[in-house]
Amino acid sequence: MNPPVELHKGLKQRHVTMIALGGAIGAGLFIGSGTLIKTTGPAAFVTSALTGAIIVLVMRMLAEMAVARPSTGSFADYARDALGDWAGFSVGWLYWYFWVIVVGFEAVAGAQVLQYWIDSPLWLLSLILMVAMTATNLFSVSSFGEFEYWFAGIKVGAIVVFLTLASLFVLGFWPGRSMDFSNLWAHGGFFPHGIPAIFSSIVIVIFSMVGAEVATIAAAESENPERAVTKAMNSVIVRLMTFFVGSVFLLVVMMPWNNEDVHAGPFVAAFKAMGLPYADHVMNAVVLTAVLSCLNSGLYTASRMLFVLAGRREAPARLVNVSKKGVPANAILASTVVGFLCVIAAAISPTGVFLFLLNSSGAVILFVYGLIAVSQLVLRRRTDPARLRLKMWLFPYLTIAAIVAMLAILVGMYMGEATRSQLLLSLLAWGVVLVGFAANKWRQNRLGEFHDAPAVPGASRVLVLANETVGAPELLRELHQMDRSDKAEYFVCVPANPVDTHQTEHAGAVWVWQATVKAAQERLDSTLAALRAKGLKATGALGDYRPLVALQEAVVAFRPDRVVIATHPDGRSVWLHEDEVNEALGSRDLPVRHIVSSGTHNVHE
Repeated sequence: MNPPVELHKGLKQRHVTMIALGGAIGAGLFIGSGTLIKTTGPAAFVTSALTGAIIVLVMRMLAEMAVARPSTGSFADYARDALGDWAGFSVGWLYWYFWVIVVGFEAVAGAQVLQYWIDSPLWLLSLILMVAMTATNLFSVSSFGEFEYWFAGIKVGAIVVFLTLASLFVLGFWPGRSMDFSNLWAHGGFFPHGIPAIFSSIVIVIFSMVGAEVATIAAAESENPERAVTKAMNSVIVRLMTFFVGSVFLLVVMMPWNNEDVHAGPFVAAFKAMGLPYADHVMNAVVLTAVLSCLNSGLYTASRMLFVLAGRREAPARLVNVSKKGVPANAILASTVVGFLCVIAAAISPTGVFLFLLNSSGAVILFVYGLIAVSQLVLRRRTDPARLRLKMWLFPYLTIAAIVAMLAILVGMYMGEATRSQLLLSLLAWGVVLVGFAANKWRQNRLGEFHDAPAVPGASRVLVLANETVGAPELLRELHQMDRSDKAEYFVCVPANPVDTHQTEHAGAVWVWQATVKAAQERLDSTLAALRAKGLKATGALGDYRPLVALQEAVVAFRPDRVVIATHPDGRSVWLHEDEVNEALGSRDLPVRHIVSSGTHNVHE
């Protein structure tokens, strides 16, 4: 066989943690906090705390499920298990869509930062950033991990430095300063826009905090998913709350909330207030690093989710192909397409197409988080308590509270004129995904059908192509119907394909090929043992990871006079379309019988 190229196992625990932080801390903290302060006033840190509490609850639910049910598809799988295939399909594609839009947005945001130093067209700088990050992801997973580690490390370091210096400034340990918290009430009070502004501004903040859930995807690629996801989630939750809430609190204490410089660039304004030189250049460099980090981790996350969707037969099977560098190149390139389209849209239609794309993903993450919460509510009751090594706090009360809070945010989006279009367009995006789900189901059923035709007796050399798991009794029964004298020779070929062995459901992306080969070999061995136990002459081998290539190579090597293709009934093996099978067989006029494990079969000549 042609051995599959494995995804390289290049991610370490430090990479997993930084990937999660990299996804969670983008330009939203450094720039978006200015908008939050403008719309909320000194109470902005209360909004951050409330929003952070919702995110923390969702992350705790996700961590509980990830530890009890490790899966590379993570929350998409949990939604599928709890609510059905439509929910898993929805979560997977909505989450992918959200991140590919983020990738495009961050590329444009990064170009805007670069224009501070470089006089060049926005589209050109955006394009350069997209190409650079795509190349990083395509080169190797370890290069991606290292880039992300240092990108995230720089921005985390910058926040830590800010928290330290700002705390000294606020507490009066700064030259020429004394402790002063008067900015919290001296400019129109603590609630200058009223108490409702605290809650209406949650819509702004929640999108700045998205990304911590990436840890559950990345952790599935580590050697110990349970330990990795627990450590990563706990670390991300603590740091997320400290960075966001702590930073915003210090900002509103240090400077008047209604200062225009604070609205434009709060961190730059804070460093200038402390009298630090070159604050604008330093913070712009940090913001650029944050943008690149978010772009980098967003592309990683989107490609891995697409890889998993392909493994579920919910995206083209070619997306599970792996390059010689050990990365899912097709999934990465497919994920960058939307990013490049965003760059083009920002250049030719910034207030049209680009704004439409941004708005259409505005509430998507809330749909995903809501489905995560509902999934945990359902799965918790189905899960053996012995598997719950990490539990959601005060279940089910806090789970229900989080669901209600997210519904309230969606209602708030509808009530607000500025956010209503985001909600409606996001609902439209979900509707398109559901249409895609129905179309995918129809396609699978259609491509899996074979036309009835009579069996041809007298087979002497039978090639068996085993796809998904086939029960030995069904296979033996069908083979005996073809050759009741049991004198035929059998050659069993098993394609080592993660789509057909379903190993993307059980192993992280970087381990999937290893698990695939193992599962395929076990299935081959059991099938050969069952045939030989009946006194049949049977040999076999693993085939190419591309099933039709495996069929073609096995036909050439074994020279059969009959082909039997055995599959599991689920999805009806979409690669078994008649035209594709005939093409693989070439000019050979071989009868082909299709067997499914239910005991039924269809035949075509």
